[in-house]
Amino acid sequence: MSAAELTKLSPAERHKLVSKPIDGRGLKTLLESGMVWLKTNQQIVNSLNVFPVPDGDTGTNMVLTMQAAFDEVETSGVDNVGQLAHAVARGALMGARGNSGVILSQIWRGFARALDDQPTMTVENLAHALNEAKDTAYKGVVRPVEGTILTVIKDIATQAEVSVQRTSSFSEVLADIVQAAEASVERTPELLPILKQAGVVDSGGKGLFYIFEGMWRFINGDPLDKPLTEVLPLSDMNLENAMETIEPGQDYEVVIDFAPKPTFSLEVYYDELSKIGSSIQVGEGEGIYRMHIHVPEENRYQAIDHTMTLGTIKKVMIENLVAQMEDINNSKNPKLMLTKVQPGETAVVAVSPGPGISRIFASLGVAAIVQGGQTMNPSIKELLASFENLPTDKVIILPNNKNIILAAKESASMTVKNVAVIPTISVPQGLSAMFRLIPDAEFEDNVEGMTEAIDDVETGEITIATRSVEIDGVQVEKGEVIALHNGKLVSSSKSIDEACEALLVAADAQDYERITLFYGEDIQQPQVNDLADKIRSIYPDHEIEVHNGGQPHYQLIIAIE
Repeated sequence: MSAAELTKLSPAERHKLVSKPIDGRGLKTLLESGMVWLKTNQQIVNSLNVFPVPDGDTGTNMVLTMQAAFDEVETSGVDNVGQLAHAVARGALMGARGNSGVILSQIWRGFARALDDQPTMTVENLAHALNEAKDTAYKGVVRPVEGTILTVIKDIATQAEVSVQRTSSFSEVLADIVQAAEASVERTPELLPILKQAGVVDSGGKGLFYIFEGMWRFINGDPLDKPLTEVLPLSDMNLENAMETIEPGQDYEVVIDFAPKPTFSLEVYYDELSKIGSSIQVGEGEGIYRMHIHVPEENRYQAIDHTMTLGTIKKVMIENLVAQMEDINNSKNPKLMLTKVQPGETAVVAVSPGPGISRIFASLGVAAIVQGGQTMNPSIKELLASFENLPTDKVIILPNNKNIILAAKESASMTVKNVAVIPTISVPQGLSAMFRLIPDAEFEDNVEGMTEAIDDVETGEITIATRSVEIDGVQVEKGEVIALHNGKLVSSSKSIDEACEALLVAADAQDYERITLFYGEDIQQPQVNDLADKIRSIYPDHEIEVHNGGQPHYQLIIAIE
């Protein structure tokens, strides 16, 4: 059911679905409503990055996790609410991406465990399920941190237990839950200082709030396809992640710049666009509006025709999303000469953010590569599939990103194979670990040696700031070049050369021997070669290497060894 179809249901139909007790159909509709509202606000959640880097992906990860959960039950006719909840939990677990997605899957796992095989759900069942969801989520994290999605689910569960003491109305309990979730999200900066310093709330907690608010908006008949933050500055519109959640019927992407007439009504415009397509975004700047929408092939000109009646069109862009996705998949999955492991040998699975980095991992002996990194965290299902068919029961996973470690550990727990996750949080750490691999050595010796290798390398990252902020004592202006050393912001500069020099100073590069530059898709090799020459002049005794990494978002990933 689309967002428009959900909200077209009459008040009587909506309240019937959530009347007590709730059956499987009612729970499925509520989950779909939460997913749709989260998807509508996906970019808002993505923008809640602590660091001003262009790789916010919490919203995308939570949307894809919810989509996988809903896909598991979309065609199900199960009325038993407990059975449906278990199916949702299975789908969420297999589709979980990133730390936020894995924790969200744990929330649904606990929720389902509490309902077990219950035919229907009362408000008392709901409160119990939310409490079990909270407990399961906390147990799923080795070192729980307050001020995150964990705090928000805890406050939701606490409020539910209080609310069911005063009312048996599901809608009233849900209203209380939404209010408690919103207040909890607003408190997250007080519990987690880094959020306060960055001037943002926790992104995972905000995503969870949107899920429950979507359920509440459905009950009230409010729109689910119009974000409350309806117009963004043009500079803040993020269309790069548009390819992340393409659904059937989203054949074309249409972007229109137009100058509206004085009578232009944004609310009416949204209503009309929702009848044409989905993934709607509208931005404004200097008297110009920019509209973004995904549409089926037969509707690809309707948005243009309609907008033309509301103002003067300045520019139109139409892209075939299906063809784009095929091109992206082809570029991200190059033909690689992967190592063929023998039974009994240790096989390594590496997560790689770019085709060039994938080729380097392949040359070092990995048996399988999973495409992923910032904004494209692989799912548990994808990680599991990468090693299940390898002809050995000894597997090591290199996540190479702190937001993938939790999903990697979950995949390792779901197999009979002996799988170890080396907690690499960067590409340089993963490559350093690979140099310690001895395929026919004892598995435990490989794990120990590769884990030790993490400390042999310093990691640098160079990218462009997405917003102005002061964090870690560094004043950042939007559009400047920022440098991160082992994940910590160390400088903001006017040029890539300046940022790179500041990074090497912060990393005490003079105490090391080798500096390797992996350049991304947003920088040209001649510029990187000039930079390498400059580094050689500053560090004449160091070995300087340059490789095409092909990674998105980060102009440079730097290994200092």
